[in-house]
Amino acid sequence: MARDYAARCPRSPGRNAWMVAALIILAAQGVVAQKVRVEEELEAYPTESVDLRCEFVDGGSLTKLTQVSWIWEPVDGQRDNIAVYHPTYGQSFPNVAFKDRVIFLQNNLRIPSIRIKDLRMSDAGRYTCEYATYPSGNEQGTTTLIMLAKPKNSAKAVTVQAGSKSVMVAHCEAADGKPAATIKWLASVGGNHSTSSTNGPDGTVTVRSEYRLVPTAEDNGREVTCLVDQKTQDRPWTEVLKLSVEYPPTVTIDGYDHNWYVGRSDAVLFCHATANPEPTTITWTTASGSLPDTVVVEQNKLTVRKVDDAVNTTFTCEVKNKHGASRKTLTTFVIEEKREPVQEQQTGALVGGVFGTIIFIGIIIGIVFLVRKYQQDTEGPPKHKPPPPVKAGSSTEMLNKPSEPPTATETVPLSPGEVYYEPTGGEPVTMLDEEATDALNGGAPPVLNKDGSDGHHGNDSSNHGPSSGNIPRGESFVSTPMYV
Repeated sequence: MARDYAARCPRSPGRNAWMVAALIILAAQGVVAQKVRVEEELEAYPTESVDLRCEFVDGGSLTKLTQVSWIWEPVDGQRDNIAVYHPTYGQSFPNVAFKDRVIFLQNNLRIPSIRIKDLRMSDAGRYTCEYATYPSGNEQGTTTLIMLAKPKNSAKAVTVQAGSKSVMVAHCEAADGKPAATIKWLASVGGNHSTSSTNGPDGTVTVRSEYRLVPTAEDNGREVTCLVDQKTQDRPWTEVLKLSVEYPPTVTIDGYDHNWYVGRSDAVLFCHATANPEPTTITWTTASGSLPDTVVVEQNKLTVRKVDDAVNTTFTCEVKNKHGASRKTLTTFVIEEKREPVQEQQTGALVGGVFGTIIFIGIIIGIVFLVRKYQQDTEGPPKHKPPPPVKAGSSTEMLNKPSEPPTATETVPLSPGEVYYEPTGGEPVTMLDEEATDALNGGAPPVLNKDGSDGHHGNDSSNHGPSSGNIPRGESFVSTPMYV
């Protein structure tokens, strides 16, 4: 589209001439800007020195240099000549503020670099190296000098009194720094901080931060840390502060063992107090006011030289500091005879030892039992003893009682299921069929004697007990019947 538009709109000769002129001017400005070579930005510290370099680069042109000047611009709109060099008239330093602090590094019009000594914070600003040339006129390059200042850091805890209002307990300051510092707090106590800054006349900044909280007695001695971070520091500056919170005394009495018996010597009580600042006075009294004659007081220690009924009373310890007074009372009881202390620790150790021994023995017994059981399971003989063999044909004897010896009777053949009454008045005997007989023999067929009979010979005594010598190997066996 651009090509079509350009084809439809023919260029006028005047327009082309203006475009060429603009390009020439821009190119000329670029060349001019590159003729004076300087550093864009420098950083320096007070009391130090800085070199401002300048060099004229003409690229082989026929530009004639007349003189060079260094112009200082502390703020916009203010231009002061601080150094001038002329090939004929030499060097000049017209500004009083830089007198004896500025020198040319060499007498060379093409390299008129200068050095400023004993720098001040007020020396910050723009420094322009400006040439007077022929025929192109003035040509220049500008360097911005940034003055840095290391802050003077400090931190301090503020002594306060415990109360119910939020107060400043510590402050931290980074004074006269440039650029401005950043302050942070690290603390394990609940609180907050506020930060403010103040600008100095020389461009420096002072930053101040306050840490505030509602102080309590527990906050005394706790730590807060101030961290100051600023460009001129290699690492953040830190200061650990211990808070100082003052409060009235808190009193306790110890040493009483409930064994003040008549005649005991040197029974002792101690009065302990926590306070900030430290207690100024410690006073012992009794319920009656004065102390018994057998009592001796040394600071916070009360000693009863010999216990008697006079110390069967209530003792009071009172402690004071500048913020107030606190007291604690203790009632002592005098007994007739000495109480032997119970050896609780030894008794407990003995009981524990007994229980430990019992548990150890039980563990050993359990291990031995498991080992023996494992050996029996893996290597011992069979658990069940095999029953003695009986003839399969003697099943009818299981139904008879052997309480009386059998009598000779006439053998009467009975059918299966018929009931037979012995002539001696015995209980009835039921004949079993062949299947029942097999069941009693474990399902094995009846065993025959050598003559081929099934072993039934009426009331022959041989039917009342099997003979193990007549049982062939491999025959079925059942357990010996039990007679009730």
